[in-house]
Amino acid sequence: MAKDSERRYSKSLAMIKRMGFQPKKIYFNLSVSELVETSLIRKEAKISSTGALSVFTGKFTGRSPDDRYIVDDNSTNEKVNWGKVNHPISQENFNKIYDRMKKFVRGKEVFLFNGFVGADKDTRFPISVITDKAWQSLFANQIFIKPKNDELKNFLPKIILFSINDFKAIPKKEKTHSETFIIINLKKKIILIGSTSYAGEIKKSIFSIMNYFLPERGIFPMHCSANIGKDGDTALFFGLSGTGKTTLSADPQRFLIGDDEHGWSEKGIFNFEGGCYAKCINLRKETEPQIWNAIRFGSVMENVIVSNDNRIPDYKDNSITENTRVVYPLEFIPGARMPSIGSHPKAIIFLTADAFGVMPPIAKLTREGAMYHFMSGYTSKLAGTERGITQPKETFSQCFGAPFMPLHAMEYATMLGQKMTQHKSRVYLINTGWHGGPYGIGQRIDLKYTRAMVTATLNGEIEKSSFKFHPIFNLEIPLSCPGVPNELLDPSQTWKNKKDYNLAARKLARLFTQNFKKFGNVSDDILNAGPKPDLLK
Repeated sequence: MAKDSERRYSKSLAMIKRMGFQPKKIYFNLSVSELVETSLIRKEAKISSTGALSVFTGKFTGRSPDDRYIVDDNSTNEKVNWGKVNHPISQENFNKIYDRMKKFVRGKEVFLFNGFVGADKDTRFPISVITDKAWQSLFANQIFIKPKNDELKNFLPKIILFSINDFKAIPKKEKTHSETFIIINLKKKIILIGSTSYAGEIKKSIFSIMNYFLPERGIFPMHCSANIGKDGDTALFFGLSGTGKTTLSADPQRFLIGDDEHGWSEKGIFNFEGGCYAKCINLRKETEPQIWNAIRFGSVMENVIVSNDNRIPDYKDNSITENTRVVYPLEFIPGARMPSIGSHPKAIIFLTADAFGVMPPIAKLTREGAMYHFMSGYTSKLAGTERGITQPKETFSQCFGAPFMPLHAMEYATMLGQKMTQHKSRVYLINTGWHGGPYGIGQRIDLKYTRAMVTATLNGEIEKSSFKFHPIFNLEIPLSCPGVPNELLDPSQTWKNKKDYNLAARKLARLFTQNFKKFGNVSDDILNAGPKPDLLK
């Protein structure tokens, strides 16, 4: 070990010991090859024919939102938006779990990754991820931003995450919902994860912390993907898992900034991460060549079935979960923007996968309409992204990322409105879900049509169309779009019975208005921009 490496290792070891952790051995910032090799030796994974690692995450193949907590203390008590999403846990119970975890790792081997969150060097957070699985350390290495050697010399993390897969909470004593836990201590900037191997918990916990602290700096944190055109025009894609953020932002005609999490500062857009976490289910080279080609040595596939004979991945196989995933670094995408920053966005797209089949395939939003739909965050939760979801189900996830937003939705929506006004950003709502009827009767909107709508949005062609008013959803929908059949643009025209359409549309519109009541006092301008279920009788 070189002297510089020894010095960096000693500092990290000293930091961990000061926190009370005394593992048997710490593997410090191993290279990708070393982590792959170690994962194989420890029988945590196997190599697929693509060169990517293949791992199984056990009983958890998605996030476990009921097991996620934020420590309720004097700094968070009045600031966090407590409720169904942000569950409180006392400092006392956090300490109980933390102290037991320290004892648990004694005599065990752990893996340490030191790196960064945030491509903007002026605002990024140094982080340490400590885990008991080599493949999860590889996950951290590929999803977060890798440090340069000189950046490790005086490395001091502001956020520390411990993911100890085999450690369990004691629900009766420590007041957790189950043996599984994801606990965020915002005051201490420490995250504890136990009894789950699903790596998505690691990235989303870090995201949650960013969503808490960045608004204090005047930076708008966003659950969105982003890309940039050859002329420097940046676009944002908001939406929950399965709505198309990763697929639609991986455009061969544009440069990828990032596929999931970004900040919007006074300088422009910057990616939080250094990698992508893409869905693999039904992946095809013909439709998603960039993601297909990114699955190679250094990538990690979660819960993808691999043949025992030839090790070829079967992306159609959903026998374990619909939520099959792959993590890979940004540089695996040809032409990815490095560093992953961009200008202020000209176009912003809200993505929804509407299982009712009534939302317009594309609509233009006003500033207030954008704030309304941003706070609503409507989509259909797709199978596998969370435990217990086996069929698409309508959901309202504020800011298109409620599980990761510690503050009230109005705080984030206000920042969106301010940014839109300041930079004259245009906002559109695009439905990647169903048309011609609800799920089971209608059909999913063809990806080629969705891509055509996105293209027309980004290049401004959609603005050349005439628009018509949709009275139930209170939206302006275009009459034409290059590359899209005109009859598809008006959802009522794709249903066999227009009366059935109106009934279904009003039903969803009422769900919008009912959901919005949870936000309390909101300005009339924003309320009036929402759906009007009783306007059309």
